[in-house]
Amino acid sequence: MTTTAFRVTRPWPIRMLNHAGRPLARIGAAPRLDTQHLRAAASRAAGLPWIPDDYLDTALDVLVASLRDEAELSFLGRKMVQVRLVGMLSTRLRLRELIRKRPEIAELRVEPPIVIVGLQRTGTTLLHRLLAADPAAGSMRSWEGAQPLPHPDEPTGAAHLRIAKAAKDEASLRYLAPQFFAIHSVEAEAPEEDVLLLDFALHSQMPEVMFHVPSYASWLAAQNMQPAYELHRLLLQVLQWQQPRGRWVLKTPAHLEHLDVLLRVYPDAVVVWTHRDPAQTTASSSSMLAHYQALFSDHVDHHRLSRYWLGKNAQIIDRAITVRGNHPESFVDINYPELLNDPMSSVQRIHDAAGRPLSDAAVAAMQTSLRTNRQHKHGEHRYSLEQFGLTTEEVDDAYQRYVEHFSIERESGGVRERL
Repeated sequence: MTTTAFRVTRPWPIRMLNHAGRPLARIGAAPRLDTQHLRAAASRAAGLPWIPDDYLDTALDVLVASLRDEAELSFLGRKMVQVRLVGMLSTRLRLRELIRKRPEIAELRVEPPIVIVGLQRTGTTLLHRLLAADPAAGSMRSWEGAQPLPHPDEPTGAAHLRIAKAAKDEASLRYLAPQFFAIHSVEAEAPEEDVLLLDFALHSQMPEVMFHVPSYASWLAAQNMQPAYELHRLLLQVLQWQQPRGRWVLKTPAHLEHLDVLLRVYPDAVVVWTHRDPAQTTASSSSMLAHYQALFSDHVDHHRLSRYWLGKNAQIIDRAITVRGNHPESFVDINYPELLNDPMSSVQRIHDAAGRPLSDAAVAAMQTSLRTNRQHKHGEHRYSLEQFGLTTEEVDDAYQRYVEHFSIERESGGVRERL
């Protein structure tokens, strides 16, 4: 594999906007990132008073300070963060009001979900979309993760305004970072990672994925995640209330970090752990994360980023192996080569573990999904470990316990191809 320097290309109007915004930032005219302003803006957007919430308020204070002091946000990045935070906070206010008016939502039964976990780039998206194609399954669509609550004047079952907003955001992302779609497809009406629901608690991996926020990350590592996962469950109930659906099929690598909490909130969940040669996943995920952070900052240190996530993910895996030992009956293991070579066999094993028959309608829908969501649909993703200052030896050493525990075979080619 030929090694080239890592580079993110931005449209020239975006480069000009960020350049023009630098003097504005120096005189304090950049989009405001202070908690008082954000709370007030969220209150105006929701049409509701701000109600103190220690769990949320503390997280907001820590996150905003880290964003302001460490993330090196561009002018546009700062504006996008401001809009995003106001939207999330206003959603929390509207959620509180919705449950006050419709307390029965919190009593809805959530069937034991199928939860796909695994490191980034291990086939989780392929498997998620495959399982979610089953007409009897339930999945969270991208537009639902972004806007899980109905608009105040939205008729029941008429979510077209939220879908249109998500499609507009998708188009904006395609413009800002066309390379990103070759790495991780984001489509308004396709199944998406439910980590977006944890993000409404401001207790999630998403800020670490999107920004350089080491202070927030250190703080988060010591926090109780139970309330965040309880909010996650409540938001699933809100989605069910709007549109009844079958047993949830969820997916996010972030759940690996909190398997103990996940299994307390969803004690009968079937956890599907996908596995792949870490040398391949590390290079690919480093590229994905660097492209993601480049949406918000012109100063992404991709070597620092890759080493941070190498260490973090190795620690997450070690802890997950320990937690798994207390719940062996809850897990199904899927190896990446197996998934690519015979995806329907992997699906059958998961359905068997969940005690769910695989219907003819499900098989037909999944076959259609396989044809529709073919690999490299949005372009080929090219990457190497060397671009991120890493070697295969370093990665193999970091994941030694993981590879030995699950007997993961090295993939020939890719980043292991001799230069």
